[in-house]
Amino acid sequence: MEASRSQGLERAAEAQSESPKLGEGAQQAGSLRVRLEGSVLTVDRALLEQCSEYFRALFRSGMRESQEEELHLKGGVHARGFLIALAVCRGEKLSLQDPEELIEAVECAAFLQVASLSQHLCDIIDSDNCLLLYHAAAIFGLPNLFHCAALFLCDAYSDLKGEASTLPEELVLYAESLSPASFVALGTHSPSMELLKDSFRTVCYLDEVEGEWRHLTDLPTHASTSMAGIAVLDNRLYVVGGIYGYGKGTVDGGFCYDPGTSTWSVLPGPQQPRADFTLLGHEGKLYAIGGEHQKRTMSSAEAYDVARGEWAFVQSAPRPVAAVACAIARRRMFVCFWRPPDTTDIYEYIPAKDKWMLATTMIRPQSYGHCMVAHRDNLYVMRNGPSDDFLRCLMDRYNISTRQWTAIPGSYINTKGALFTAMVRGDSVFTVKHMLTLEYTIAEDTWKPRRETKKGFPKSGSLWTCLLRLPKAGL
Repeated sequence: MEASRSQGLERAAEAQSESPKLGEGAQQAGSLRVRLEGSVLTVDRALLEQCSEYFRALFRSGMRESQEEELHLKGGVHARGFLIALAVCRGEKLSLQDPEELIEAVECAAFLQVASLSQHLCDIIDSDNCLLLYHAAAIFGLPNLFHCAALFLCDAYSDLKGEASTLPEELVLYAESLSPASFVALGTHSPSMELLKDSFRTVCYLDEVEGEWRHLTDLPTHASTSMAGIAVLDNRLYVVGGIYGYGKGTVDGGFCYDPGTSTWSVLPGPQQPRADFTLLGHEGKLYAIGGEHQKRTMSSAEAYDVARGEWAFVQSAPRPVAAVACAIARRRMFVCFWRPPDTTDIYEYIPAKDKWMLATTMIRPQSYGHCMVAHRDNLYVMRNGPSDDFLRCLMDRYNISTRQWTAIPGSYINTKGALFTAMVRGDSVFTVKHMLTLEYTIAEDTWKPRRETKKGFPKSGSLWTCLLRLPKAGL
């Protein structure tokens, strides 16, 4: 702990020694000397104005302090917290673990109103720091972090209930008042005729108390989940595209389910008709990647801006793909491209740059089926094997921070594709197939079976799964 503080102050001291003294010549153009805790840092004014509401207001105020070459920050900001804020503002992905380091980061984000730091703290919430960040956000007044930490606590409450008892009562009550993410599943269906009223076109949620799958809603008559794109964005379920009829025509359009109102609405389909594509929801947009149209596999990609209700093409995928696995880790988008027979390339799509970057390549034989999920800063890639054993699933883990692969020991019973429906909530993974529903606990180097529900999903065909927060009255 003290070592981390010393390192931070050493960095501050280095910044001071490398910058000119106030009386030794002109101040660096566009820079500001910031004095705090006995250290002085020379910082780019433009960076401060861009990332901090505090500095933005100061620089535009016209007050005398806005024109000075040196500013003394007092109370509420420590040197280490300020250095963390600067690093995050520059785009660095920091892994913050020390409790004092986390608290000082929260202090700085609140005092200097650094939205990017507040968001970064939301991104790194896990079961180890959830309670600390939740309490600190309540004390220093960071509503976004407060709510995100409360939601995580709500989802992982069965694991953290004992430790949560140390929190102020009002914080515990607030977390308990929220709805946890529910495991939701839907089968594969083509559009049906209005007169048929297909009773099997249902979306179900898992009642974890009773171990039963219960009816949530019915799919719209013209919706197809056959080779469709399905994703969740801002707690809404989207079903886009898909195929219909014996000719496998492409459905033009999409549907959105809002669990808060239990209603469906329609949305336009992608500009390029596509089926068997990947749909990923991220920061207010739906991303449609690859897919097929008229028996041709495509590399084109589009983004749907939910607020504007418009699709627009983005940078095409690195190569033509259909139904590729994808996951979001630490608010970063990763897509898994498999090249038979043994090569798996994982690319990151960076929306701000509209650019695809190769993150890593894994060489594993017999990797002819894929699923990918994210937990903390790890990507877990599940694949069928070995050889022709369809009931066995092997797993590898890629850490996006260290950029290291780890083979997870042993193999997992796939139960006809169950692991390929994996969804992560807190430190748990939910999987389902027609015969059973299984929950795993993610441990350091393995997934440990935690709870098994003998009843699988009650509908035939392939499955789609997701997580939705449902109103408590509807559960």
